[in-house]
Amino acid sequence: MSLPTAFIDEMKQVLPSDELDDFLHQLTEGEQPVSIRLNAAKSGFSMSDGVAVPWCATGRYLTTRPQFTLDPMLHAGAYYVQEASSQFVAHVIGHILENEPDGSIRTCLDLCAAPGGKSTAALSVLPDGCALVSNEIDRKRAHILTENIQKWGAPNVCVTCNAPADFRPLRGEFDLIVADVPCSGEGMFRKDAGAIAEWNPSKVRECAALQRQILNDIWPCLRDGGYMIYSTCTFNIHEDEENLQFIHDELGGEILPIPVSADWHIHPALTGSFAPDVRPESACRFMPHYTLGEGLFMALIRKSTSAANSSKSTLSDKKRDKQRPNAASDKKMAATLADMADWVNVAGRVVQDAAGVASFIPYALADIHQKLLHAGLFLRSAGVELGTQKCKDLQPAHALALSTALHRGAFPEAELDLETALNYLRREAIVLPADTPRGYILLTFNGLPLGFVKNIGNRCNSLYPTEWRIRNL
Repeated sequence: MSLPTAFIDEMKQVLPSDELDDFLHQLTEGEQPVSIRLNAAKSGFSMSDGVAVPWCATGRYLTTRPQFTLDPMLHAGAYYVQEASSQFVAHVIGHILENEPDGSIRTCLDLCAAPGGKSTAALSVLPDGCALVSNEIDRKRAHILTENIQKWGAPNVCVTCNAPADFRPLRGEFDLIVADVPCSGEGMFRKDAGAIAEWNPSKVRECAALQRQILNDIWPCLRDGGYMIYSTCTFNIHEDEENLQFIHDELGGEILPIPVSADWHIHPALTGSFAPDVRPESACRFMPHYTLGEGLFMALIRKSTSAANSSKSTLSDKKRDKQRPNAASDKKMAATLADMADWVNVAGRVVQDAAGVASFIPYALADIHQKLLHAGLFLRSAGVELGTQKCKDLQPAHALALSTALHRGAFPEAELDLETALNYLRREAIVLPADTPRGYILLTFNGLPLGFVKNIGNRCNSLYPTEWRIRNL
């Protein structure tokens, strides 16, 4: 693997000569560790294989790379395949929560969220009363994000598909913003040869400019005293330390140290005339010659309470009521939605969209959900999709099966063996035991829900999403 000469020259300017050769060797020929992060909210599953990721309590390095697609537990949301360095976001959020009063972090925005690794990591540590808005500007990637959020199963999430500037009406609404911004991808060189082919100095400059535009657009949405986690998966100072200096100088952000253990071998921020206010403790660099993971830069910033243009948005209750999805006015439909509410085990209310799809909005999500609607943002999902009425049936949604808010006992269940589970995930015909009740059945594997079928006696109609099916076994 050959690295661009201009990239090597760039690294010569910031790394000591005694580190450079080791860095370049690891970037081209070093081990590519395999890691996952367990979903503690889905009990009954553990991963005994592998070694703990030191900065993430639920992270595991695996000794080999299994064929993840053939593991039903992945499809059930029992774990997420995530590069180990990126799991550090859970540690940073945990540090914020340790230093904030209970209840002060109520709304979080993951701005550039696809495919979902940092959102699901955040959901693992955010308190139950915190709402997460998981956003992705690219529609195709937003589809993947929605799938991964639904598999993870947390109910207090809205998935949006918007540009950062679209959030401007939500001034001061977020207590925490995760900005894992698009970058030149130098940290992915050893995983993705395409990243090397696409790299050039012009792309670095373009990415740095785009990142500053993103920061300018979203900064007003962070409340006074709120936190931003800024990260990239690249090594150059223009997208990392220089942008951190930009946040400090132009936006008035206070750069906060992130506590780390020396045993983690995380490299401090690079310093120099390019970023005079950036100190070594100002950020964390995951470098392949130090840490077992891919390249990552991450910093923690707090918005000053005196920062300009940060007053909270004023969306009147009256205006928000006009945007609220209303339950059907007739008593029959109201009763139907009430029946659906019995499918979940958290407090909230059922809403129905124009297409007749019912969703459950937990109370913790209700306020930001209404504000997103009023601001005209494009919501791909909100809360827990419950299902729709099909003739005389209430047909449950697949997302309900995967939700941790599902009331186990609301549907009859059938446990599957591995072969049958994989057939279900391929949307192939499966046969249930003869004594299985007719109607909607929740299928499980190792005790965790996989999805629904409708058992009509001589066969089962699958409710597994066609676009999610396993295509190659």
